[in-house]
Amino acid sequence: MASLGQILFWSIISIIIILAGAIALIIGFGISAFSMPEVNVDYNASSETLRCEAPRWFPQPTVVWASQVDQGANFSEVSNTSFELNSENVTMKVVSVLYNATINNTYSCMIENDIAKATGDIKVTESEIKRRSHLQLLNSKASLCVSSFSAISWALLPLAPYLMLK
Repeated sequence: MASLGQILFWSIISIIIILAGAIALIIGFGISAFSMPEVNVDYNASSETLRCEAPRWFPQPTVVWASQVDQGANFSEVSNTSFELNSENVTMKVVSVLYNATINNTYSCMIENDIAKATGDIKVTESEIKRRSHLQLLNSKASLCVSSFSAISWALLPLAPYLMLK
């Protein structure tokens, strides 16, 4: 049977491992930010213009516009993207405008960095506007921290009774 000293020792070791994992998670998630884009028709513009906004990104992403009708088209000539630093001076607001959009077409605003990829779709017809957004986490340091912490915890916790007996 394990002595009280051994039980305390291994309990403290377990707490240290859990705290180290928690710190790794905070650091992993603390270095990134991402948000869903919202795509709208810009009624203030003189032509059919779409506006894609996402409130929080870090590190700085790339923004690409795509179209279902004009697949493979390069919209960099007819779009303008800006990155505005938010009040906390860490993350940035992404604003991208696509000019000369056509009715009865679905456009996608894709925002991506090495952490995440977010897409906002909009279809404008004569009678309605349909929107859809989705977010995909990419292989990131944050998910690696979660995986590593889980693997260490699951490997060490079953060993705890054996370690206490020694």
